[in-house]
Amino acid sequence: MRSAKFLVLAAALVVAGMGRAASEPKPPVRLAIFGLTHDHVRGFLPALAGRTDIRLVGIVEANPALIADISARFHLDPALFHPTFAALRSATPVDAVAVFTSTFDHRRAVEECAPAGVAIMMEKPMAVSRADAEAMAAAARRAGVSLIVNYETTWYPSVHAAFSRVQSGSLGELHKIVVHDGHSGPARICTPYFLDWLTDPVLDGGGALMDFGCYGADLVTWLMNGRRPDSVFAVTQNFQPQAYPKVDDEATIILTYPHTQAILQASWNWPAGRKDMEIYGQTAQLHLPDGHALFVRDGDAPEKPADAPALVAPETDSISYLVAVARGEIKPSGLSSAETNIVVCEILDAARESARTGRRIEISPTSPLFAR
Repeated sequence: MRSAKFLVLAAALVVAGMGRAASEPKPPVRLAIFGLTHDHVRGFLPALAGRTDIRLVGIVEANPALIADISARFHLDPALFHPTFAALRSATPVDAVAVFTSTFDHRRAVEECAPAGVAIMMEKPMAVSRADAEAMAAAARRAGVSLIVNYETTWYPSVHAAFSRVQSGSLGELHKIVVHDGHSGPARICTPYFLDWLTDPVLDGGGALMDFGCYGADLVTWLMNGRRPDSVFAVTQNFQPQAYPKVDDEATIILTYPHTQAILQASWNWPAGRKDMEIYGQTAQLHLPDGHALFVRDGDAPEKPADAPALVAPETDSISYLVAVARGEIKPSGLSSAETNIVVCEILDAARESARTGRRIEISPTSPLFAR
């Protein structure tokens, strides 16, 4: 029979071993990029440089001219490029995928990649329709993988500080949310690869309404704790038909809830880029002019700055978030989740229908078009 002293020593060794294992660095997440036609990839690739928690192992792209452009611009090894995801996986294991295709191709990317058991992140919006979004979520559930929808505004400290104030009730009952998103138009700033599908009503699902209306729909759905609006009314116009002959470049979307109204202003016509928001409660209001500044006004008192603390990892940026999801440390939630973004796609579906018909679209559990 072993002595008590031996057992104590053995236990101590086990604990010490566990401590060493816990302190050892985790291997980097093996990342594949699926598609290169979304210009956001041109900011994503430099952000990977110098990181030890993630490693690019392959890129799926079939366009030779685009491959040559990206590989030369970012000094990438030609061996990284593969014509299909199947070919990439036959060459190397993959833990996570970042999708930079057209919005229309998000569904195909998810349905191809999910069976491989990888975490999948795509650029906003999630899909061109709620039907595609739900199909993507179903494919992810079958495979037991997570989907992340990436918005620039998700990583704004001001947005999270505002959310905390809304949730605390410090504004009183929430009555109005106004969200402004847009810039001077993609024809002025985007590559031909991006512009080609971004201005296609099938590949993007619309114009400014889809490109920038999704930001407000995501933020408002989160602020409303995932609740679907009761109705959606939208107006779209085309101020630059020579640049965007097939899609809208100006959109306003109004969402109604029992005690709250949200106005989403999406534009490809503003003289400068903007992503800002105003939130009005019964007793106070918030102004978020950018990603870091937050101002509060209580009643008729003068507006004053409020704290917007820096975010804590892995909530700081999309790459850190993807790494944490791929490692099984967190599940996507809130602004990034499939659940929130299915509602976003439902709102965008209704907004397009409203703009097309000129009528307000009612959303209810019994509606055959928009039922969940």
